[in-house]
Amino acid sequence: MSLPLHTKVLYGTGDWSISSFNTLRQIFFAIVLTDVVGLEPRLASFAVLAGVLWDALNDPLVGSISDRTRTSMGRRRPFLILFAVPFGLMYAVLWWAPPWESQWALALYVTGAYMVSDLIQSLVSIPFYAMTPELTPDYDERTSITSWRMFFNQLASLAVAVVAPGLVEAMQGAGFTAQQGYVAVAALFGVLAVFPILAIGIFVHEDAHSEPLITPPLLQSLRAAWANVPFRYLTALNMLNWISFDLVGLMMPFFVTYQLAGGELGAKTGLLGFPLAMASAMLGVIIVSSLAAIPLWVWLSRPLGKRLSYALGAGIWALMQLAMFTIGPGEVGYALSLSAVAGVGIAAAHVLPDAMIPDVVDWEEWKTGARSEAVYYGTKNLVRKLSGAVSVFVALQVLGWVGYVQPAADAVSSPQPALPLLAIRLLTGPAGAVLLVGAIVAALLFPLTRAKHRELQVALKYRREASR
Repeated sequence: MSLPLHTKVLYGTGDWSISSFNTLRQIFFAIVLTDVVGLEPRLASFAVLAGVLWDALNDPLVGSISDRTRTSMGRRRPFLILFAVPFGLMYAVLWWAPPWESQWALALYVTGAYMVSDLIQSLVSIPFYAMTPELTPDYDERTSITSWRMFFNQLASLAVAVVAPGLVEAMQGAGFTAQQGYVAVAALFGVLAVFPILAIGIFVHEDAHSEPLITPPLLQSLRAAWANVPFRYLTALNMLNWISFDLVGLMMPFFVTYQLAGGELGAKTGLLGFPLAMASAMLGVIIVSSLAAIPLWVWLSRPLGKRLSYALGAGIWALMQLAMFTIGPGEVGYALSLSAVAGVGIAAAHVLPDAMIPDVVDWEEWKTGARSEAVYYGTKNLVRKLSGAVSVFVALQVLGWVGYVQPAADAVSSPQPALPLLAIRLLTGPAGAVLLVGAIVAALLFPLTRAKHRELQVALKYRREASR
């Protein structure tokens, strides 16, 4: 069944909202906590980790509540309509921190803000994601839907990477603090996030035939998810894939500032005639390349299938991660070239794992006769956020133990000693490559090929007809 293009595009815009929230946090949150708020790196890492432990409870719970919700509008749309505006407000809440001297008091505030904002994000993102398998049962159409989601996902990442540093710098030039600049950026993207979520809740309808006859309780759904062999492989793939991605985003400002720019804070480079912060230029090249490559991976997934296409894309990305370690100070052109090639592989890593999730939900229905879409997406959302927290925790712990030097408030240059600089280079490049090798192995072991999924759909069709 082919979905209308306007439905795919409108549904895809929801990832603009969720991606802008996640990208702001992924790229800038760690360096803002250490270099703007002034938290010691190891203490900051525990604040983020505590927030994600809370996620371990709320993500599957939100998924189960959404699966068991019954309204005239369906199971997902009420959440999008009710929580779109609170979700937009949470952007700014996460980025404001009180001017307290106590490190522990600041850490407690950051932990609380992280937990509240993450709960609201879950109440929007999990019902949104869970609509994907309900829009179509077709193997390739699900990849197409996911490609539109990832188009807007990457577009939001590009906007954040380019706009955020420039706006923060402009506000500092006008007499505002760096923290006020980040709050303003977050508020801007928070306002822009509200409208797509509301529009999807109003105009994108869930397919009535996809609503299950049975929606198990939460613990039974979690047991079924654990027993779902394809989902186990996909969870391992997602965890390794996203830790690699989050490490790159998290470490890029550190790498650019202290390795590429030699410790010059706020270093810029020219790109297509525009002066951009170096980190924005590198991330922008990665994202533009990734956007351009999305149709390539959708096309390749038809003859190769999702798992082989992912393995190919992740392999390209892993090679570029290894090459990152060879970038020397001032080699901006070389760094941008590697970023462009890496973006091609990153496109596959964005689109294809998410396109596999609806297929593992079909596997559960075949095995158990029940469907728990939002529990699967809640677990996936937890894995996604856990990967980000693990990246922040490990990176900040490492930087703290190797003697990372936090720059003074009025400094224009702050070179790092040899050991912290080596740690930054290893975390930005080779560490991610090692994790990607594990993700490739998990993808090759994933048992739901196109042929297997086609057999599964036929079996489900006959079973549904028989039950009617």
